[in-house]
Amino acid sequence: MSRDTDLDVRERADRAMDRYADGDAAAFADLYDALAPSLCGFAMNLARHRAAAEDVVQQTFLQLHRTRHRWVRGARVFPYSYAIAHHVFVDSTRRGRHERLGDAEPRSADEVESGESSVDDELDTRRRLAEQLERIQRLPEKLRLAFQLAVLEGLSVAETAEILGITTINVKVRVHRAREALRQA
Repeated sequence: MSRDTDLDVRERADRAMDRYADGDAAAFADLYDALAPSLCGFAMNLARHRAAAEDVVQQTFLQLHRTRHRWVRGARVFPYSYAIAHHVFVDSTRRGRHERLGDAEPRSADEVESGESSVDDELDTRRRLAEQLERIQRLPEKLRLAFQLAVLEGLSVAETAEILGITTINVKVRVHRAREALRQA
């Protein structure tokens, strides 16, 4: 997704949340359409299991619904929703409802490939992408989350710090360490 498209989606989500907080029930569909794809990816990276990730996303939207009357108009909903998703996941793992992160089965090459393309370059690109994603998944959780939010999701250092509840300097350190670990791998 291009940076401009990403900004458009974020602005659309912010406006939808403002409308939803003001009582426009139809705005929830716009909010969901703008947030769900990114939240699903984030939750999948946290939980590493589709069902657990779907639970995190569902609980995140439920929290957004429950707290909409306290929403500060003009605030940014992306960092807020990511923070909710992170807290929902942490709370659920503390209660032992989700499998441990290390129990995730690695995806096979057949699962990574989509389609029957016979183009060697495309297959090679997909293989390298799958290898890189696997390396990212093997990072320690603290490094992986900071890397995902700041680099893969394109959130600012301040937004990432807000979501993770850490300082901006700590975000920079974690992203740097994640990059170094990926280079060494």
